[in-house]
Amino acid sequence: MKIKLATALILCSAIFMSMSNATDPCASQPDDSDLNVIPMYGKCSPFNPQKTDSWDNRVLNMASKDPARMSYLSSLVAQKTVSSAPIASGQAFNIGNYIVRVKIGTPGQLLFMVLDTSTDEAFIPSSGCIGCSATTFSPNASTSYVPLECSVPQCSQVRGLSCPATGSGACSFNKSYAGSTYSATLVQDSLRLATDVIPSYSFGSINAISGSSIPAQGLLGLGRGPLSLLSQTGSLYSGVFSYCLPSFKSYYFSGSLKLGPVGQPKSIRTTPLLRNPRRPSLYFVNLTGITVGKVNVPFPKELLAFDVNTGSGTIIDSGTVITRFVEPVYNAVRDEFRKQVTGPFSSLGAFDTCFVKNYETLAPAITLHFTDLDLKLPLENSLIHSSSGSLACLAMASTPKNVNYTVLNVIANYQQQNLRVLFDTVNNKVGIARELCN
Repeated sequence: MKIKLATALILCSAIFMSMSNATDPCASQPDDSDLNVIPMYGKCSPFNPQKTDSWDNRVLNMASKDPARMSYLSSLVAQKTVSSAPIASGQAFNIGNYIVRVKIGTPGQLLFMVLDTSTDEAFIPSSGCIGCSATTFSPNASTSYVPLECSVPQCSQVRGLSCPATGSGACSFNKSYAGSTYSATLVQDSLRLATDVIPSYSFGSINAISGSSIPAQGLLGLGRGPLSLLSQTGSLYSGVFSYCLPSFKSYYFSGSLKLGPVGQPKSIRTTPLLRNPRRPSLYFVNLTGITVGKVNVPFPKELLAFDVNTGSGTIIDSGTVITRFVEPVYNAVRDEFRKQVTGPFSSLGAFDTCFVKNYETLAPAITLHFTDLDLKLPLENSLIHSSSGSLACLAMASTPKNVNYTVLNVIANYQQQNLRVLFDTVNNKVGIARELCN
């Protein structure tokens, strides 16, 4: 009898809930299994604050927000025009790097920033900076300048550590670059490259520097980290960019930085782009061998090996001036080069294989072999001349005797003159093609 009574009560409860759901269109299913789509300002919506409003007024109110939505949708359109910023050698600034012309702030302040594929964050000397040059960025003159708090996610990315447990304040950090150090505050402002304006671009506003290697008008980081130009403009440029670096002898902005997939070369030889978790910002490729003239230079191939455990391998870098190989590889390349050129040889600065320019016609071509791609360097990219013009030197060297770099081979900017170098971080490939951009 008790079992029958309990069963009857359960049936009655189920019938009551079913009747309630039938009479109340806003009621949920008892097991929360329903997934209903309802108008935001409809009768059943919890976001409907004005129950007395007419439906017509609600539609008018919602329609008034359409222009902002249309503006947002138009910003998602695929890139149709070529975005190309001019590049020049740093001769005018007495530096061995390449510079790109940009504008920072609103209205835009013209700066010539060093282009660096192995650095993530941009940094710019600002007015009041201790130890900086006369040409700096003026935050007070920009209406779009915003200093960032320590609590924002970008701060931990640039600092490498979290904020103090107590208090917030500005996002201040210290960094080293090429043997110098600087202190900066993380800020946001508009960045203009060619015709593109990137609002709320995060960069370091430098307050003080120590050393002489900090670029006078700042640096634009094109690395693979979260604060690089590529990461901050992912939806705009789709993780693709390329550059053509003009000759070091050129004083003109004849090179170009092309951003996004539009306007990139359609037919270009490529090699796989690799990622090394020990050095995640760098652009690694697989260098498999080196030929001098017709001789495939012998050396242990493990010296070129890509290794995620040690961070070793070969990178393509726009900030290093001359290509550097690990010492045993460089010595083997240099010795074979010397065999094919009439000596005697002398040293000049970083170059240990200099010879009388009259013998330049005997200099063999150097070919770098990558997976699926062979790059034969023009003589302009493998030889450098003394200021007097009487000597020609092999424009390569061994890596510095520093524990942080002894495992890296670096294909540097001197060897990239008049080449279009394409980086596609989505399809993981690097393309290289000859292009005269002097």
